[in-house]
Amino acid sequence: MAKKCPCGVGSRYQDCCGRLHRGEARAETAAELMRSRFSAFAERDEAYLLKSWHPATRPEQVAFDAMTRWTRLEIVREEGGGPGDDKGTVEFRAHYYVEGSVPGELHEVSRFVRHDGDWVYVRGKVS
Repeated sequence: MAKKCPCGVGSRYQDCCGRLHRGEARAETAAELMRSRFSAFAERDEAYLLKSWHPATRPEQVAFDAMTRWTRLEIVREEGGGPGDDKGTVEFRAHYYVEGSVPGELHEVSRFVRHDGDWVYVRGKVS
């Protein structure tokens, strides 16, 4: 059985966020980029995360926690970020397990903009 995409859409990873991670497709919306970035965290795809981060706020590297396993993404709210927009906001909850059994949740409101025609992550406010 093919692996389901971590973003939660229900598609196979290779046909969903995997296409974006491999550079075969581009995110059409800020929410699609958010989903692909969540999947990149789940897959530990540092190259994609850095590529999809705005150059003004991009870190030199992504520090993955080996004890954390990202399990589910829940989009709470979207503002702008559509195919005809230049900026957007996505509020989400990212669910995870630490050390395999301790559940956790990251709640963030993230800002996205278009940069050179592509959606990129600017920064987020964690609450």
